[in-house]
Amino acid sequence: MGPSVYFYVTYVLCLCLGLLCVLFVSFWSSQWRGGFAWDGSALQFNWHPVLMVSGLVVLYGNAAVVYRIPFTWKQRKHTWKLVHAGFMLLALFLSVLGLCAVFDFHRGFHIPDLYSLHSWLGICTVVMFAFQWGLGLAGFLFPCSPSWFRSTLKPVHIWIGKAVLILSLTSCISGITEKLLLTLNGATGELYNSLPLEAKFVNSLGVLIMVFGLVVSVILSKNKWERPQTDNENTHVSHNESSCDCQ
Repeated sequence: MGPSVYFYVTYVLCLCLGLLCVLFVSFWSSQWRGGFAWDGSALQFNWHPVLMVSGLVVLYGNAAVVYRIPFTWKQRKHTWKLVHAGFMLLALFLSVLGLCAVFDFHRGFHIPDLYSLHSWLGICTVVMFAFQWGLGLAGFLFPCSPSWFRSTLKPVHIWIGKAVLILSLTSCISGITEKLLLTLNGATGELYNSLPLEAKFVNSLGVLIMVFGLVVSVILSKNKWERPQTDNENTHVSHNESSCDCQ
């Protein structure tokens, strides 16, 4: 099999794992946690894990690898920059909405905000994500950004992107563990350490999230799967800079 076949096998695995993560977290929130609402009740909290896993992990991970898809290499890079930025913006929006869900829930039940390690990791992840998106917008989509700024920013952009992915995985894993510890505390007759069905299911969700992150990391680590830089793209950048200088 050629390199592109290996890529597509890995990419399809990535898509399937991402879909399973979203299905698992949605089923957990609806089956064991009672469903969804947006009224400040405990049901509103259930949006938090769904939105965070969907946005901060699954959508973010797929947006990160969009440049690696071989069929996009023959198309204009600027188009896929917009796709990449759009997916990232949607992921950021879902993440912020997930934070709103948990903060509203805390306010309704008079629970302090940002007291746990999970909450610290989560808020740092979203803040870094927002900074990353703004920096990428200024450096790679703003037409007048100079080539030296783009070349300097690119390794920083890549490093921050990988850091956000790692923090996202860590935040989600710590969050679902914290939720299990708080809910399976014996008040309902079940303890987390007795490993009831809910615990087994959510532990499996955690494994899926980690495997998804590993597959995304594999795709991002393969140099041969990077989008080739073409002369046309370099000429397009130089033309944009010349146009800005003339204005």
